[in-house]
Amino acid sequence: MNAEDVPNPENNPIPVPMIRCGLGGVLMGLANLVPGISGGTMLVACGIYTQFIDAVSDITRLRFSKNAVLTLLMVVIGAGIAIGGFASTIHWALVHHRWIMFSLFIGLTLGGLPILYKMGKPIGKDTFAGLGIGVILMGTLVILQESGASGIGLTGPIGFIIGGAAAASAMILPGVSGAFLLLLLGLYTPIIESIKETISAMMDANISGVADQLGVIIPVGIGVLVGVGVVSNALRWVLHKYERITIGVLLGLILAAPAGLYPFREGVPPEVGDTIKDTLITEENLAQMQAPEEAKDWNQQLFTPTTGQVIGSPLLIVLGVACTIGIARLGRERK
Repeated sequence: MNAEDVPNPENNPIPVPMIRCGLGGVLMGLANLVPGISGGTMLVACGIYTQFIDAVSDITRLRFSKNAVLTLLMVVIGAGIAIGGFASTIHWALVHHRWIMFSLFIGLTLGGLPILYKMGKPIGKDTFAGLGIGVILMGTLVILQESGASGIGLTGPIGFIIGGAAAASAMILPGVSGAFLLLLLGLYTPIIESIKETISAMMDANISGVADQLGVIIPVGIGVLVGVGVVSNALRWVLHKYERITIGVLLGLILAAPAGLYPFREGVPPEVGDTIKDTLITEENLAQMQAPEEAKDWNQQLFTPTTGQVIGSPLLIVLGVACTIGIARLGRERK
């Protein structure tokens, strides 16, 4: 681990910079709105990854301390502000400017590689073994997505609890996107739509509108709490017990994640007989499903990029990498 990520001993505590924790929470919240971006990577970039893992692990084991409570509180507040304030904007951008957004997301994800590489030094055979495992795991997720596994179609309270737990796990695991996992489970759209409807109802002081969304919000919240508690304790244990192989797995996850983010795809307006999100397109619902606001759910097909897109996409990837590296520099402790 880097010196900046080593937990502080209780007998000589060094205050965690709370503003940096809040910034990490904001970036983590934004990341978990987007397929392919890891909230965990953003925490690593801000230099608060281990502090966050230790804080959550301690609190879930009822070992409270001022430092742990403040760390967790600032991260959660930051993530909540990001999700509540930018869910609609991110969703719109993904529909209307997919190639731009996904090119940038690829860069943001790959920008986490040097951060984790430094955490895993010295690199040995066990690290490379973990890297192979991570690549296989992420590759499997990508194959499932490409084969249509996003239509698994989990529903009901149990499904939303699973979705919340998956999203929470991705908040902690660098290289794994909560939105990406939700897409694989078929829960991305209903959860994002529910968040948007809840925020809209709250802004309008519409109590009944908020109540209508509780069937989604409450199970997802329960899943998030369970997922964070279980994964943080497991990750803390393996990081201390099998540090290098664990870092290798995380490196593999980040390295393979962009495979599912190919930017040059576009939605295809549905026709009668198509199936979208487990919904059969008929004459009766065709006009509704072809509406522009439903474009987020359309099946995707490859398209030939223009010269500008071929040039712009790598530049955006480089920009994304630079952003993550820049955040990493902001996250460094000042000696």
